[in-house]
Amino acid sequence: MDVRIMGNRYLAQLTHTSLARAVHAHILTSGFKPFPLILNRLIDRYCKSSNIPYARHLFDKIPKPDIVATTTLLSAYSAAGGIKLAHQLFNATPLTIRDTVSYNAMITAFSHSRDGHAALQLFIQMKRHGFVPDPFTFSSVLGALSLIADEERHCQQLHCEVLKWGALSVPSVLNALMSCYVCCASSPLVNSCVLMAAARKLFDEAPTSLRDEPSWTTIIAGYVRNGDLVAARELLDGMTDHIAVAWNAMISGYVHRCFYEAAIDLFRRMHSLGIQLDEYTYTSVISAASNAGLLNIGRQVHAYILRTVVQPSQHFIISVNNVLITFYTRFGKLVEARQVFKKMPVKDLVSWNAILSGYVNARRIEEANSIFREMPERSLLTWTVMISGLAQNGFGEEGLKLFNQMKLEGLEPCDYAYAGAITSCAVLGSLDNGKQLHSQIIRLGHDSSLSVGNALITMYARCGLVEAADRVFLTMPCVDSVSWNAMIAALAQHGHGVQAIQLYEQMLKEDILPDRITFLTILSACSHAGLVKEGRHYFDTMHVRCGITPEEDHYARLIDLLCRAGMFLEAKNVTESMPFEPGAPIWEALLAGCRIHGNMELGVQAAERLLKLMPQQDGTYINLSNMYATLGQWDEVARVRKLMRERGVKKEPGCSWIEVENMIHVFLVDDAVHPEVHEVYKYLEQLVHEMRKLGYVPDTKFVLHDMESEQKEYALSTHSEKLAVVYGIMKLPLEATIRVFKNLRICGDCHNAFKFISKVVEREIIVRDRKRFHHFRKGECSCGNYW
Repeated sequence: MDVRIMGNRYLAQLTHTSLARAVHAHILTSGFKPFPLILNRLIDRYCKSSNIPYARHLFDKIPKPDIVATTTLLSAYSAAGGIKLAHQLFNATPLTIRDTVSYNAMITAFSHSRDGHAALQLFIQMKRHGFVPDPFTFSSVLGALSLIADEERHCQQLHCEVLKWGALSVPSVLNALMSCYVCCASSPLVNSCVLMAAARKLFDEAPTSLRDEPSWTTIIAGYVRNGDLVAARELLDGMTDHIAVAWNAMISGYVHRCFYEAAIDLFRRMHSLGIQLDEYTYTSVISAASNAGLLNIGRQVHAYILRTVVQPSQHFIISVNNVLITFYTRFGKLVEARQVFKKMPVKDLVSWNAILSGYVNARRIEEANSIFREMPERSLLTWTVMISGLAQNGFGEEGLKLFNQMKLEGLEPCDYAYAGAITSCAVLGSLDNGKQLHSQIIRLGHDSSLSVGNALITMYARCGLVEAADRVFLTMPCVDSVSWNAMIAALAQHGHGVQAIQLYEQMLKEDILPDRITFLTILSACSHAGLVKEGRHYFDTMHVRCGITPEEDHYARLIDLLCRAGMFLEAKNVTESMPFEPGAPIWEALLAGCRIHGNMELGVQAAERLLKLMPQQDGTYINLSNMYATLGQWDEVARVRKLMRERGVKKEPGCSWIEVENMIHVFLVDDAVHPEVHEVYKYLEQLVHEMRKLGYVPDTKFVLHDMESEQKEYALSTHSEKLAVVYGIMKLPLEATIRVFKNLRICGDCHNAFKFISKVVEREIIVRDRKRFHHFRKGECSCGNYW
């Protein structure tokens, strides 16, 4: 036999890449000229071993590569994601040597890269040039159409082509056509029932021999995807063979449609029938238990997995453990979640984000920060979760710093990240930073984002600009219940109770259903404005009109409303009629009202209950001590303060802050730290002199210490809110509003003093304390002294 023929036969049997490369090198050095079949074999071997550059180098050395070599290289490019190189290679292939297989390869490449339009255009070109499509062509082009079909006629046209070429008897084509109808049914431009009926007709008319596992799965998953769970379940129950993928699709459908009990029941039946359970089954049923609040069910599934699953795949480990972390954190079981996380032999970014979110949602920010720093990689979601978590837990400064660090590291923030940064500004009361972020959002086109809009409403409201918050609300392209709640809360915080009620009534007229948060905000609005009748009405309509059962925080708002109005008998009746034992929020509301009106008997009773429920809460001791001090009972004041020391309870120090030229200036009581505090004291002394001419007299009853009158007046002059307001008057332009923020309630003397100051300096002063806003203009306050 000819040596050349023998050599070619040997080369045709090459199966190992290393041997192929050795033979290739020998060919190059010896000048041996193998048959085209051998070169194609070498190209195929290089492509299968991912050595595409070697394959391309060999391909380029062939004077006239045939269609086999071209198609092999084209498919390799496609598999490696090199769609541009594949397309260039295909376009460079002469039409005279192209065949159906090469067109199929290029159509499949477009489909895999999710470019359905290019795949369909190539299919049309293929027919125009006279190439005959085969079943593989139709499978590929139908897969491409599934990506883009949004009208019934698109499916019908290809359906006709399939019938014309007699390809419907091929299972892969039948399944691809059904899938095409199913995907198109999800389009908002079509009647999904009509498309699903077409898919079902294909399924029903197909011979039993053609109904394979993908057929059953496609039609059942199609019904699930388009919300017809009844039809999907009927098909599932009618199956003779139990196909695990179809059962998984059904369970997943129940979970996504919030039929959690049905999902768990189907899981139990699946198990009893001996159908193979996999990671998709477990992730769905654990999600069902999580969403349904069924902690024990989820734990039982977890225990079953640990007991029965041997040598799970890496995909199983990651997907199941990730959902278990989310499951345990949802129930606040961070110890269990952390154990699952630590025992994972391999973790992905989802694992890290899940455990981070768990700690953030549990308000354990210090531990969340540690996890964030440990993460081997961070996604945009990671940064957003951490920024939002810091902001929502009162760490506004840290949230803004992290947002800026994220940008410095080259990540482009999404709308949710901007919402977190804006919330940080709201926490700090940093209007200048908030406005800058608002400008960036408009420039980047995020101003249409719902989350950004809601955050902006809160930011402007908490910075004292309720009118700006209202403008954002009115110009939002779409709003949800959160938007309405935020705007009602904004009006409530600023004492605009009547406007808050009007907005709530408008919300009802626009068929926006109120939720539990809505009622909390409207009750607060009534409380701040003294609208007792209206507040009681809305509380009574919660359950009757909206089917919302009042919870403890709703009762606390109602009692706060009644106590502020001095209606202690009614408040006590509400407390006694509650369907549960009063907790700390109820007694706090009672104590606060008693402090305002000097109801010592009920106040002491409320304080005693609170000291048992929350012995480390400093506010209870302070309120009780202040009540005794107001009555001059200094022995009782000393007793309460001694009790604080014995229990190791420390009073939260009062502090106030103001933003001047993008910098936050913080002042403490009797401040001696701020670099300009001495100038502040001097200017305050001048202001007090002018205020006295208008009738201002320091109200020393708000000095809750036993000391001489002059000492009491001096003590009042060192309150942090006075220092911050005076600093703002000194540093801000004449036309600028003074905006000061305090961590505690404003004191009565400061409230009175600011009315006089606003008149003396002829400027508007806005103070946000722990409870609400006070707008001082021309000697008056927006609260009408009802606070």
